Amino acid sequence: MTEEKKILVTGATGFLGAYLVRLLLMKGYKVRGLKRSTSTFELLEDIHDKIEWAVADITDIVGLEDAFEGITHVCHCAATVSFHPRDFRAMHVTNVTGTANIVNLCLDKNIRKLIHVSSIAALGRSRERLELDEKCPWIESKDNSNYAITKHLSELEVWRGVAEGLSAAIVLPSVIVGSQAWDEGMAVFFQKIDRGLKFCPTGKSGFVDVRDVAHFMEILLQRDITNERFILNAVNSTHRDFFGMIAASLDVSPPPIKIGPLLAEVAWRVEWLKEKLLHVKPMATKESARASVTNYVYQNGKSLSVPDFAYRPFQQTIRETAIQYKKAKENGFMPSLLDFP
Repeated sequence: MTEEKKILVTGATGFLGAYLVRLLLMKGYKVRGLKRSTSTFELLEDIHDKIEWAVADITDIVGLEDAFEGITHVCHCAATVSFHPRDFRAMHVTNVTGTANIVNLCLDKNIRKLIHVSSIAALGRSRERLELDEKCPWIESKDNSNYAITKHLSELEVWRGVAEGLSAAIVLPSVIVGSQAWDEGMAVFFQKIDRGLKFCPTGKSGFVDVRDVAHFMEILLQRDITNERFILNAVNSTHRDFFGMIAASLDVSPPPIKIGPLLAEVAWRVEWLKEKLLHVKPMATKESARASVTNYVYQNGKSLSVPDFAYRPFQQTIRETAIQYKKAKENGFMPSLLDFP
C-alpha cells in the first residue's frame, strides 16, 4: 500500500524528478524531495508546498543523513549531464561519489528498495555493437562519453550495494522527451526548430516520454522486482525523423541540411575554436557531435514484459509537448509540464 511507503526522491526539482514527484503525489505516496540550497521550484510551483523538502547535496554524506530518516524507498534521479570535457570531474563527483553515498545510506538505514536512474549511455557503445539490450556488458571504447563512463561507474556502486544486501532496480532511459524549461534538454529543440534550425545530424537514437519513465519507476515501487535493470525506450528513430515530427507539430519546415560524420567533425572543431576565442558556449562538443551521427538501436522488450506497462505513442508525446511549447511561447517561455492522464 502506498500509505506504508515514504519515498525520498533525489533531484526532485529537476526534469525527471519533477514529473516523478508529481506522479507519486497523485498515487497517494508520501514524498520527501531532496534539493540543493540553490535549486528552484520552477517545475513544481503549483505543488511544492505538498512535498516535504530536505536540503542537502548528494555529495555530502553527513548532510544527507537527516534526509533518510523515516524513509522506506529511494528514487535516485539526481545526476549531472554534460558532454564538455571540462565537466568530467564534476560529473564524477555527482554521478559516482554521490551515488555511492546514496547506496551507503540505503544500506545503513535499511531502505526497502533503491530505484536508480542510469542511462542507455551506461550500456557501453561501440561501432561494432549497434544493437543494445540489458545483457550487453560494458565495453571500453572511444565511443563512450565521459558522461557514459560516470553512469557506468554509478551502476557499479548500485551493484556493490546489492552484493552487500541492498534491494535495488536500475532504469536506463533513452533520450527523455517532454516539456520543461525550454532552454534545457531536448525541449530546446522545439524552440530551435521553431526559429528555423538549419542543420540535422544523420544518426539514430532511442527516445522515451518522461511520463513513461516516471510511470515505470512507480511500478517498480509497487512490485517485488529487484536486482534487475531495464532499458526504457519507446522508439528508435533517426534524428531527421525526430526533428521532422517536431517541425510538423509546430507547422514549420524541418532542418534542411544533413550533418554526416565529416561535417560533424568540422562542426565540433569550429565550435571549439569559437569557445576559445569568443568565450561562448559551444553548440556542439566532440562527444556530442560524434554521438549525433551514430546509429544505435535499443531493445525495450524487457520493460514491455512488466505487467501494466506500455509506452505512449511517441508522436503523441511530440504533439503534446508542441502544444505546451506554443502556450509557453505566448507567456514568455515559462517552464511547463505535460499532464498525466
